[in-house]
Amino acid sequence: MEKFKNLYTNEAVPHLRNIFNYKNIHQIPNIQKIQLNRGLGINAQNSKILKKTILEFRYITGQQPIVTKSKKSIAGFKVRENMELGVTVTLRGKKMYSFLDRLINLALPRIRDFQGLDSKNFDKFGNYNFGINDQLIFPEIDYESVDQMLGYNITIVTSAKTAKESFELLNKMGLPFRK
Repeated sequence: MEKFKNLYTNEAVPHLRNIFNYKNIHQIPNIQKIQLNRGLGINAQNSKILKKTILEFRYITGQQPIVTKSKKSIAGFKVRENMELGVTVTLRGKKMYSFLDRLINLALPRIRDFQGLDSKNFDKFGNYNFGINDQLIFPEIDYESVDQMLGYNITIVTSAKTAKESFELLNKMGLPFRK
């Protein structure tokens, strides 16, 4: 965690200040939170799959996930109101930096044929979204305990106003983007 805090203050802040000519230190973007989501759909009704997903998220993030529920019923999808559909975790502070460190240095290099993350996955508010298809890239997950491969979505929320500012921040923080 301390490594990423120092990386931000010693390298990212001066780099961003030179590129975008910020007048105030508070204008410089930073990473606010990281969100992990997994939608299970109808599989969430199987308590074994839901418990395994909660356990995996607890191992990966170090914190208890929230089970998301449907807000209204949709007959075409066989979804009822308050039906469990997925799992989500929001990381901030030390746990966020710890997760980012493990993601960049341990998990992403373990992806087969990894060429880097796509630099087009920024939204207009400067947040970065990408999906992981395999939970086994994290060393905390035991190969024997996985029944089926379930992916998840990772969102890195920044205080940047544009995608270009956010790209420069995340690139300087060490996220491996495609050339």
